[in-house]
Amino acid sequence: MAKLEALAEKKGGKPIELRSKGYITFLVLFMGLVALLDQYLSQIEGPAIPYIIAEFGVTAAEFALWQGIFGVITFAVFFIAWFSDAFGRRKGILFLILVMGLPTILIVFFSFNLYIFLLLYSIVIMGTVSNLWEIPVMEESPPEKRGFYGGIAFLLGLIPLFAILGTTIAESIGWRWCYGVMFFFMIVLIILWTRMKEPQRWLDAKEERQHEFLKLKKALKKVRKKDIRYILISTITYTIWGVSFKLGVSWGGYYYMNIVGYSPDEYRLILTIGALLTMVGALLSGILLDKIGRNGTMIVGCGGSVVGFVFLGLTTLPIFFWMIYLFMPVVLAWIMVYFGEIFPTEVRATCVGVCATSARSAYVIGPLLAFVLLIAFPDMVGFWIVGGLLMIIPILSIFMKPYETKGKTLEAIQEER
Repeated sequence: MAKLEALAEKKGGKPIELRSKGYITFLVLFMGLVALLDQYLSQIEGPAIPYIIAEFGVTAAEFALWQGIFGVITFAVFFIAWFSDAFGRRKGILFLILVMGLPTILIVFFSFNLYIFLLLYSIVIMGTVSNLWEIPVMEESPPEKRGFYGGIAFLLGLIPLFAILGTTIAESIGWRWCYGVMFFFMIVLIILWTRMKEPQRWLDAKEERQHEFLKLKKALKKVRKKDIRYILISTITYTIWGVSFKLGVSWGGYYYMNIVGYSPDEYRLILTIGALLTMVGALLSGILLDKIGRNGTMIVGCGGSVVGFVFLGLTTLPIFFWMIYLFMPVVLAWIMVYFGEIFPTEVRATCVGVCATSARSAYVIGPLLAFVLLIAFPDMVGFWIVGGLLMIIPILSIFMKPYETKGKTLEAIQEER
């Protein structure tokens, strides 16, 4: 890998060395593959849930209830973020890969009942909600391309393996292997991880604190009052997005195969088209983030999601299901990029961890809300309408006038805020 070539941004008068173009390309591709592991494991439950419910003999509402109860485990995601601030992004990414990958093979051989499965599943989900893979991209990218590189990594993560493979694996070798195949993908990621370098910004932050490990209590003390406002905005948006995400992704397969009456093959086609549209959404978000800014991107993403959810409930038409898959990633892209740039370097992952941990309530609230809605609306019309109306709430955060970060260096953002 070529040596650091360019000197550009300055921090306290000290030039910050930019990575070579080749290394940035590798990092974006690698983080994109980590994001792919994340996204696959987050969304494979959509195709898998009908088969899980059938095997364990529970109703859809009962499954949603227990999924919400076990979702409490995901609150431990904060420690993944803290680990990355304390020991480095490189070790943090390895820890993340292991947390997501190791339980997948255990699901194959030890899911004797619903409760063991949900225990292992919740550990996997704890890793998928950390979004730690975006931070190295944000810290290593030049400011004028930060949104673009973040969007590319996000785009790679949206390759629809879960839609293409989900029902096929479940019908041929069993739903457990829907998760188990990712164990082998984890091994590939660990091999690639050996080429990853520690971001210079984290090394500088470590030097400033005299190479001491960032203690958890100390890290929280370094979160300033003005950071609280952005933690609040980010947490509200992420929580609401997470609740609607759980409703849409978890129950799309059950809705179309058990309520509407589509065959697994018909649903696979609908889901694959929807999953491909998430890639279009990622491309769209990359353009919007750098052209109209972060705030405008969130408004577009939330508005499109509202239309998709509400009219899916009213019509059952796949086009509105596809709108959910097109616009929800736009909101997520805002979350990924904004989280990665709005907070100071020294506590960036910790602040992201606070947001992600608070937003983990979505992995309790979402399934519990699904439990209530599945009982209240057996035809699932109201189920989808409620999911859409929730997405209006993040738009209201614009009234708090969040700082626009478009085109600015991380140092400028930190100073101007």
